[in-house]
Amino acid sequence: MIKDKKILSWAFYDWANSAYATTVMAGFFPLFFQKYWSTGIEPAVTTARLGSAISLASLVVALCSPFLGAVADLRSYKKTYLFIFMLIGVLCCVGMFFVPQGDWMFALTAYAISMMAFNASCVFNDSLLPYVAEGRRLDYASSVGYALGYLGGGILFLLNVIMFLKPELFGIAGKPEAVKWSFLTVGVWWLVFTIPLMRNVPEPKSDYKEPFMVMMKQSMNNLFHTLRAMVKNRNILFFVVGYWFYIDGVYTVMTMAVDYGVSIGLEGDSLMTALLMTQFIGFPFAWLFGMTTGRWGLRKPILFCIGCYSVAVILATQMSTALHFYLLAAMIGMVQGGVQALSRSFFAQMIPREASGEYFGVFNLVGKFASILGPFIVGMTVYMTGEHRFGMLGLLVLFMIGGGLLFKVKELERA
Repeated sequence: MIKDKKILSWAFYDWANSAYATTVMAGFFPLFFQKYWSTGIEPAVTTARLGSAISLASLVVALCSPFLGAVADLRSYKKTYLFIFMLIGVLCCVGMFFVPQGDWMFALTAYAISMMAFNASCVFNDSLLPYVAEGRRLDYASSVGYALGYLGGGILFLLNVIMFLKPELFGIAGKPEAVKWSFLTVGVWWLVFTIPLMRNVPEPKSDYKEPFMVMMKQSMNNLFHTLRAMVKNRNILFFVVGYWFYIDGVYTVMTMAVDYGVSIGLEGDSLMTALLMTQFIGFPFAWLFGMTTGRWGLRKPILFCIGCYSVAVILATQMSTALHFYLLAAMIGMVQGGVQALSRSFFAQMIPREASGEYFGVFNLVGKFASILGPFIVGMTVYMTGEHRFGMLGLLVLFMIGGGLLFKVKELERA
């Protein structure tokens, strides 16, 4: 039972935004985009468009988030920016409800904007982590967030899948309408469950009162100072660069898995079932990984997760049936939350708390620049070769480089 109100309220933002990550980003959008909004277009072209849109959205967030993080630190705008970007994402999800069949450009634009807003809001949520927990409680709080994210996202996704499979139970005309209604429910869920954080997590205080232009200049100076400090600190540098590589592979698997399954001929029902498995397996395992750090530290469990991902992308080249997809989904579900939660707490315990917005802005920049490369490699490889099975295999190099650099990182002693 979670007794700390601040930790629980902060963690509920993972519960809130994971509905977007599961139902929209990992689940229905890639499937619906190919089958409904991009109908009649070659699957390879659709994959290339989707991968390019994900890369462009990641690039915009990567360029903006460090600057926004620096401003948020100066003026204590972490919760304010989180709320603004959350609201943009919610409006885009609601907007997808109204996009007609065949209008792939409008659908892809709404998706790209919502993805940017989702990722930007997560920067400010992450930057609040050092203010709700310290020491080994960071691991616990971060893992609780991901665990609740898997559970909350899984619950809504389960409802959405039932709507998709049995639309008549909800008075919905058919599967396409059910998917659109799912996007609408995500917007409502995301908005409602952000309320605990806005009410119960205090905004870090700042006495900075300089005019706007002075603040802009100061925020840029602070950002460059942070970048120089990160480069000089070899421990942080090895971690951040290693994270750059391995999280690229993790995010690419998350965002491209359904498109991959569709492209090798798996049915939508099977793909949705596999994603549900990932969510509900991810819930207890994300929590459990947070409990392992007392004995194993942070580095070893993360390396274990990277190893599991490496095995998974190799096995994916041999995938041909729904059973294969289910088995890999179960394997990914066991480690996906762990690698994300422990990476977040690993970084949080390395950085100065008062500059958490700047540091997590850079952290997000690293992750999003990595996310530009992974989907682009998969999309372009598939487009040029016409063979989907080998698209994911290139991610193996990213996992190997990331794991090798992480192996050089020294853990700090913590209370």
